[in-house]
Amino acid sequence: MRRAVCPGSFDPITNGHLDIIGRASKLYDVVHVAVMINQSKKGLFTIDERIGMIREVTADFGNVEVESFHGLLVDFCKQRDIPAIVKGLRAVSDFDYELQMAQMNNGLSGVETLFVPTNPTYSFLSSSLVKEVATWGGDVAHLLPPTVHEALVERLGRT
Repeated sequence: MRRAVCPGSFDPITNGHLDIIGRASKLYDVVHVAVMINQSKKGLFTIDERIGMIREVTADFGNVEVESFHGLLVDFCKQRDIPAIVKGLRAVSDFDYELQMAQMNNGLSGVETLFVPTNPTYSFLSSSLVKEVATWGGDVAHLLPPTVHEALVERLGRT
């Protein structure tokens, strides 16, 4: 079976994330979505809430598995026999950082990284930006799956 992982914090998952996961699900038999735990960051949503939202919005793909992971991504891959990481690139600035990570991951474990250019519709999109705009009352409904938008609005106490 061809397996890949799409890693991230997904706090919350955006339409940009969903686009990359969906495209990866057409290329691989199984796509693991690894919700990486970063102890130094306080997320808006808990890890379990993020996992639940991702499972809900990726259910129609039929070949996506979602779980959390703490530690090195290459260890996640090694434990699950995953030979490839799929990452979306929004801009040249993403490439510089992601290339370094890809080379490090490959050097540590032989895991390959596949870069997928983002859909231009989502080239500016990040979870952090969505949260910031929503916090100040901006409309982000078109940037998130509907159920994720509902959860965000509820969490921020907005209507």
